[in-house]
Amino acid sequence: MVPMSVTTRFAPSPTGYLHLGHAFSAFNARERARNVGGRFLLRLEDIDPTRCRPEFAEAIKDDLAWLGLDWDAEVRVQSEHLAEYRAVLDCLAGQGLIYPCFCTRSDVMRELSASAAAPHAPDGAPLYPGTCRRISAGERADRLGAGERYALRLDMAAALRPGLCYEEAGEGRVACQPEAFGDVVLSRKDAPASYHLCVTHDDAVQAVTLVTRGEDLRPSTDLHRLIQALMDWPVPAYAHHKLIVDSEGNRLAKRNRSVSLRDMRQRGISPAEVIDRLRAEAPPAHPNGARGGAFRLSSSSSARDAIGDGGSGDGYSNSPHS
Repeated sequence: MVPMSVTTRFAPSPTGYLHLGHAFSAFNARERARNVGGRFLLRLEDIDPTRCRPEFAEAIKDDLAWLGLDWDAEVRVQSEHLAEYRAVLDCLAGQGLIYPCFCTRSDVMRELSASAAAPHAPDGAPLYPGTCRRISAGERADRLGAGERYALRLDMAAALRPGLCYEEAGEGRVACQPEAFGDVVLSRKDAPASYHLCVTHDDAVQAVTLVTRGEDLRPSTDLHRLIQALMDWPVPAYAHHKLIVDSEGNRLAKRNRSVSLRDMRQRGISPAEVIDRLRAEAPPAHPNGARGGAFRLSSSSSARDAIGDGGSGDGYSNSPHS
């Protein structure tokens, strides 16, 4: 059951301009909170230094302001809190639950290709075969001493906790199977912490009580519940919404060059037209209600033409990269 005091958040990664899928995700999160007198927060998940850019971070705030989607409290910027994520990793290390992994992506793929099957995690990533978990303490110390670069992986067998579950809006209690992710990366070689660690930490720190996000991120909830259990963090409720698709059924996504909100503004589309479109096609449910359904964009007016020709995408995805 969703708590009486509701706090939601919108947490995009500043790797490009927002598109209609992001707008729906932000609108949905804000409405679910404001409809019951709750709080709506904005977080920028910018821990990937190779993809995130300051101009996109500013554009996110500008586009949300254009839509009239104001937020409560100061914007949380993940890159300003790296020491907090390091402290979480140190805590897990103190429990003997993480280990350094020296494997490159090609190393992992080579080992998987040599096996009879190449299993994948629920998010589609290849399941790590546990190579570095099996090396001796001496070899590990030698490689660390030599300055070899490494990621930090969760030792799933040691970390697993039985009976984990979460509350999904419109469904009730959902059982978790985080073991399906295997020894997931919690700190990458090129970033101080992973999406899974940072998003779970920040939801706890910001006292988020209802996580609203796209259905594509639902499998990750099982892993997030495990991290919450390991760190003794509070457990929010969840409401995963269907994804916006274009007229051909493709998901909206930055990588597919979906039409951005900035493009819509330049074409003369008003924020009221965008909001009305979102509200008409997928009205947000009460926090205790069922998830919004997927909706297909069509073109029957100038506004819909501009909105509906956008390629494919996610409701929003700070995907692993909320």
